[in-house]
Amino acid sequence: MVVQAYILIQTEVGKAADVAKAIAEIKGVTLAEDVTGPYDVIVRAEGTNVDELGQLVVSKVQAVPGITRTLTCPIVRF
Repeated sequence: MVVQAYILIQTEVGKAADVAKAIAEIKGVTLAEDVTGPYDVIVRAEGTNVDELGQLVVSKVQAVPGITRTLTCPIVRF
């Protein structure tokens, strides 16, 4: 089963489009869009388990230049 999450990202001013474009190219990311509101980019990502998803966020997504803060929201199914 695949574990999915939304990652809400705040960026430096004027960097949202660049951040979304860079993140969209990361393996495991299924969607990355720049948006308006309290967050600048919203990402949908997936991994085979929670640990893989966490590694994706910490080692790849957060390494993209221009990001100031992330909030990861795992998707749950009841």
